[in-house]
Parts: sequence; structure tokens; C-alpha cells
Amino acid sequence: MTKILLSFVGIFTFFVSASAQLKSPSEFLGYELGTQFTRHHEVVDYYEYLAKEAPERVKLTVYGKTNERRPLILAYVSSAANISNLENIRQEHLKDTQEGGNTSKAIVWLSYNVHGNESVSTEASMKTIYELLTAKSLYLENTVVIMDPCINPDGRDRYSNWYNQYKNTPYQVDPNSKEHHEGWWSGRSNHYMFDLNRDWAWLTQVESQQRLKVYNEWLPHVHVDFHEQGVDNPYYFAPAAEPYHEVITDFQRDFQVTLGRNHARYFDANGWFYFTKEVFDLFYPSYGDTYPTYNGAIGMTYEQGGSGRAGLGVITRIGDTLTLKDRIAHHFTTGLSTVEVSSQNAERLNAEFKKFYKNQNFNYKSYVLNGDTDKIAALKSLLDKHKIEYGSPSSGSVKGFNYGTGKNGSMSTTNNSLVVSTNQTKGTLVKVLFEPNAKLSDSLTYDITAWSLPYAYGLDAIASTALVSANPETNQTEPSSTITPDSYAYITDWNSMKDAKFLAELLKAGIRVRKADHPFSLEGQSFDRGTLIITKGDNQYREDFLGVLKTTAEKYGKTITGSKTGFVDSGKDFGSSSIKMIAKPKIAVLSGGPTSTLRFGEIWHFFEQQLHYPLTVIDDAYADQVDLDDYTILILPGGRYGNHFNEKQLKKLQQWVQKGGKIIAMGDAIDALDGENGFGIQKKEMENDSSANVPSPHKNSERERIKDAITGAIFKTKVDNTHPLAYGYGPDYFTLKLGNASYNYLSNGNAVYLEKNTKPFSGFAGSEAQKKVMESLVFGVENVGSGQVVYMVDNPLFRGFWENGKLFFANALFMVD
Repeated sequence: MTKILLSFVGIFTFFVSASAQLKSPSEFLGYELGTQFTRHHEVVDYYEYLAKEAPERVKLTVYGKTNERRPLILAYVSSAANISNLENIRQEHLKDTQEGGNTSKAIVWLSYNVHGNESVSTEASMKTIYELLTAKSLYLENTVVIMDPCINPDGRDRYSNWYNQYKNTPYQVDPNSKEHHEGWWSGRSNHYMFDLNRDWAWLTQVESQQRLKVYNEWLPHVHVDFHEQGVDNPYYFAPAAEPYHEVITDFQRDFQVTLGRNHARYFDANGWFYFTKEVFDLFYPSYGDTYPTYNGAIGMTYEQGGSGRAGLGVITRIGDTLTLKDRIAHHFTTGLSTVEVSSQNAERLNAEFKKFYKNQNFNYKSYVLNGDTDKIAALKSLLDKHKIEYGSPSSGSVKGFNYGTGKNGSMSTTNNSLVVSTNQTKGTLVKVLFEPNAKLSDSLTYDITAWSLPYAYGLDAIASTALVSANPETNQTEPSSTITPDSYAYITDWNSMKDAKFLAELLKAGIRVRKADHPFSLEGQSFDRGTLIITKGDNQYREDFLGVLKTTAEKYGKTITGSKTGFVDSGKDFGSSSIKMIAKPKIAVLSGGPTSTLRFGEIWHFFEQQLHYPLTVIDDAYADQVDLDDYTILILPGGRYGNHFNEKQLKKLQQWVQKGGKIIAMGDAIDALDGENGFGIQKKEMENDSSANVPSPHKNSERERIKDAITGAIFKTKVDNTHPLAYGYGPDYFTLKLGNASYNYLSNGNAVYLEKNTKPFSGFAGSEAQKKVMESLVFGVENVGSGQVVYMVDNPLFRGFWENGKLFFANALFMVD
């Protein structure tokens, strides 16, 4: 007994001694934490230092790199026994998703700084890991803590570098000082100006894609996303606000309360202000709190007042001084409190995690999808990233809710159909991502209320209450191409983003391509509007023509049909004026000034990471000095334009369009070009409703306002697919409408529009907003002299995930002439 006691004392003394030798963040960095913003490479240095000095308790991994080549790191922190057994703990934990695990360890994942200028949390992470390795090491005996000190290093360094450049010395607490006012390109977003906190489900960004690979290898019990909000707000922590999605379990709700009460205990002792159950709900599936929740975790957002305004210190509205040290203390406290409660409830967390992954009795058991093979393939790619299983049904038919009609119906299936069932490990996530219309417990929400993947990918779908049997995926037949030297022309279809990428690469390579403006048939095959025609005659001076065509077709999996003649069976011959050459566009996009960074970023990312076509960025600060004649297309991203363009600038734009230029005006940019300023687009005028003047109680004011709001709802629109802007589409299109902006139909050129019935198929739209958008334009083209203005009222590039809208944008670039 004495020997055992002495042995324990010796081990305890060793760890105390080892902990005492670890440098705190302040000691390592050479300045007191909270007196400067630490750059990302210095943060990485500190984590590497801890892993080197305490390798038995800290394991550091690099899970990827950002667009700007900064490392993305994870630190695994636990007891020596747990770290030495880390892989076995992980595997046993994952067995709980199949009811076969045997582990008693709590898995807690702490994510910091997803928004770059919400910069305090990375600082707090360094203090938190140091405390876990020293004073709070007992929490780690039964808990593995996974720490991501900075999800968004590019954005954070952008903010840190900006602040270090512009701050006063010593820092200035006056909120009017420059150091409290970032410029247009703030540090919030990543390199492509995407909001990474809204990308967990859609995975459009490299940071998200790389992080989720590791996340799916762990599926933690608890996940915390550390944020900041407005300077004047007190701290926010769980429990979250309504609406909670209906799949969230009673335990997940209750444990948020358990955590919140523990946080409150510490905040009360310090006299710190906080609030709960307000603003931040658990509904939209692509957040750092909701996505983990739909994968079995207790997912939470913690919000500290400050954000990009606070700097090292700032005077708040009530006259208090909020410092970076204060902000660190608050995030540090909730972080440790989270680990403490998780450690105390490790057994319960494991038991409830197992229950979450038992087969859920959801109403819809299977989702069956038909459609274009390219769109099916794009959806499969997303499902693979989420480790969602799918298969192919046998030929026959399936009954259930029809997404296209909004009613019960049936649909034929083939071996090329896709079945995604809720009877699988990721069944809850399947329900959330695929359900036709998510149930709202409260219409006041923080984000969009509709996202159903069949609509987003433009697929016909049935939601079935029966479990549809599916066969495992088989290898798909490779596209067959007939590219022989003796062909007169080479023909391929146009109906997906894969086709747009194929065309873009050919144009970049100098290959001349034509498009069909009318359907035609040739040698027993029928071809639709938008079909691409590449003739040998157009490219006779390119010795490598066939090689480039073949290589590009193979790269994008394109089926090419060779034809020995341009004489068609029906339609227009290849020499007709209706078979037009596609111009190789030179494209510019406006940035800065009136544009939204998010809307600009979606366009930038589309060109560089999806279409792979060159784009010139012209900043508003010097746009007047640019000769627009050097470009064929000018894109105006959504933003806040108001009367941004003066009369002289509008005249310049008009003259450029009349000479053959093309403007693509998106969202609020359309306001700058409305009818009063010389273009034909006009905002819809609503008849005054006298009942709107009846006063309502102040407490109901917010709910009254939502009558005029559309919070990301899906509407069914009519499509004129004879118009070049709509080539590749059917007669209907489901659009994601993000607000109540509405414009009258154009005199002609209405490619996509809403008719009288404007009830959304999915999501929330207020009663007054529905009236406002009825009989309004969605996408259209106005001819102005020899040029065009393309109006995109809704955003087909929104957050990069509305896949079925992207071909409209490609049509605006290549097909509209």
C-alpha cells in the first residue's frame, strides 16, 4: 500500500513539475496576453511549443492549408494515458454510432475564430490549453479535448495586420478612431470572402472541406463555436433560442441548459452580464452549432461582445471600457466550464450519443431522385464528403411527396435514379438536408429557412414514407466520344456546370465554339437549344485542335458526338445565322464601395474555383479611370448601391452597353439601374393597404415586420427556356428568394418569373411579402442598343451551394448575345 502511494505521489509530482515548466502564452510570446493581437504563425509556434514540451499530453496535427497557404492545425489535449491510447478511444467512440462502443471518455471539440475579425477567441484558446495542461489537468482524465485555435487564419491575419497598422499607441478607446473602423474588405471572411460559419453543410471552401474530414473521424459529444457580436452586447451562451429543429433531442436541449447554468455560476461570481435563449437559434443546418447537433453533438455558439470594432479596447454605449483582456477572460471561462461539465457528465454523454444514433422513426424513410446525370454526380460528391450513403433502385415506380408539385404523387425509377435513406448512420442529417419543408417552431429566425437539396440541385424527387430498397453503386459507364479526324463537326449538350467548365476551357485554349439557338435533329439524334457545336472549319488553323478537344472532353467526362455533315434533318443547318459563334468574353467585376463583400466573394470564387475562367477585379475607388471598352462584360454584385452612380457614370454605362457591352446586375445592384436612370427595369409599386396603418402593440413590432419578410424561402418559378438565359433548363425552376425585392416584368426578355401564386414551396415568407413578389421578375435580359443588361433579382450563386442556379449565370456569360 505504501509503495503504491509513493508511486502515485511520484507520478503526481512529475506532472506538477512538468506543468510548472510549461511557459504561459504571455511568457512564450514575450508580451502579456491581451495587449496585442497574435499573428497566426505565432499562435502555431505556441501550440508547437506545447506539443514539444508535453508530447505525452498534447498531440498536434496539421489537417490542411488555407488558400493563402497558412496551416490549419488541431491540438488533441488529454491525460498521458488517453493520448497514448488516442486512436483506440476514437475507434471505440465511433462504434457508438453502431451501438457497439465501449468507451467512457467525453469528446469535446472547441473551434475558435471562424470569423477572422472576431479575433479574441484564438487568444483565449492559448490561455485555455495552458490552463488545461496545468491547473485544470484533472478534467482531462476522462476527457479528450480537440482544439482548433483558428478555423479562419487568412481572415484573422487580415484583421490582425490591419489593426496593427492602424491602431494608436497606446490604443485609443474612442469608438470614432480609425482602429475601430475596418475597410470594405474586413477580416470576417476567408480568402474568397465566404462566411465559413455558414459553410459546414455546403463545403464550398477548402477550410470547411479539410476540417470536415477530421470532424467525421471523431463526431464529438460536444462542439463549441466561439464568436463575437456587437460591441455593446453582453456575453451570450447556451441554451439557444427557438426555433430548434424538430430532430434535436430532449437530451441535447437539456444539456445546453446544464452547461448554461454552469457558465452562469462563474459569470455571476464575477458580476459579468450575459443572456441566453435569444437571437441564436438551432435551425439552419450549415452553422458550427447546428451541423454538429445534427451529427449527435451538443452544438453551441458562444458570443462575446466586441468583433472587429473593439480592438484592444473601446468605450461602449453605456460608457464602460471593453478590453481585449476582458474578452479573453469571458471566452476562457466558458471554454473551461464546457470541459468541466463534459468531464462531470462523460458517462451520460456517451449513453445519449448512442441513443442519438439508433434508427430514428422519421416520417420519410427514403428520398428518391431523378435528373441529369451531371447534377446527380454533383450531389453524390457532396454526400460522399458527409459520409452519407446512397444507392440505386431497381426500375419501377415510387410513391410519396412530389417535390415538383408539392403534392403526393409517383415517379418512375431507373438504374440511374438515386436513393438516399434515413436508415443509416447519418440518417438524422439526411432528414435535415433532404426534407421538403423543415418544420418551423418559430418564424423569427437567424438565417434562411429552406435549403432542401433536391431543390438546390434541380432534381426531380419523391419523399417516401416507405423504405425503398437500393442496390450498391456500380461503376458508371465512361462517356463515349466520337472524335475522329474525318468529322465535319463535334456536338455536345449544354445543361450543367460541367458543360460550362468544358466550354470555358475550350475558349481559354482558343478553340472556337458555336451554340444552337434552335433545337435540331441530326443522324437520328435530337439536340436542344444551347447545344455546343465545334466545327473543324472554324478551327482549321489549329494543328492541335483535335488533341485539345479530346483532352478537354476526357477531363470533364463529356460525351462528344461526331457528325460528318452540317446538313441537319430538322432545324437549322450549321451554317445558319442561328448557329452563332460564342464570343470569348473578357469579364470585369466591380469590388469595394457599394458592393457586398459576401456577394463579391461568391462571384470571385465562382470564376476561380468553379468555372476556372479569368476575371478582372476593378475597385470602385478607381473605376471611373477604367476604359470599359477593354471588357465585354461588367458584373455588378449585390450590395448597397442607392444612388451610387451619378448621372455621368450612368451615361457612361449606357453608352458602353449600347456599343455592345453586357452588364450583369445582381440583387440590389439593379436599383442603381432602374427605369428612372435610363434602363428599362422598374421596381414594383404596391397599392397602399390602409389596414397597415393600424397601430399594433410595441411588443408585437418584430412579428409585424416579418409579415413583409422572406427569410430564405423556395419558390417555384416559370421558365422561358427558349430564351438564351435559360438554355439547359426545363419549364420550371425553384429559386431561393432571400428578400422581398420585386421588379415588374420587362417588356420582353423575361426568362424566369413568378406568377400570381407566390406561396413558397419551402421556408417562411410573410403574407405581405408574398403579395409583393407575385407577378415579378426573377431573371431577365433587356436589349440596349447592341448590348444587353442581365438582371438577376435572386442570387444563383448564394453561398455557392444553390447548384441548379449556376447555369443561369453561365448562360449570362456565354449564351446571351
